[in-house]
Amino acid sequence: MEVWVSKSEFKARALEYFRRVERNGEPLIITDRGRPVLKIVPYLEDPEAALRALRGSVLAYDRPFEPVGLED
Repeated sequence: MEVWVSKSEFKARALEYFRRVERNGEPLIITDRGRPVLKIVPYLEDPEAALRALRGSVLAYDRPFEPVGLED
C-alpha cells in the first residue's frame, strides 16, 4: 500500500520515511498541495528478478476478444 505525505511533512521526517521504505518495500508518494509529485521506491539490485519470477505464470486465452461464459 502506498503512503502519501506532503512535502512539508516529508521534509521534517525524511530519514524516518526512507527507513520505512527500506524496511517495508512500499512506495512513498510525496505531494505538493495534494497533488502527487514524487514517488520514492526501494532500489532493486536486480530488477529483472521480478520478471523472471513471473515468467510462465500468465495464462493465455485462445479467443481473448470473445465474452467469457458463466461456466468459466
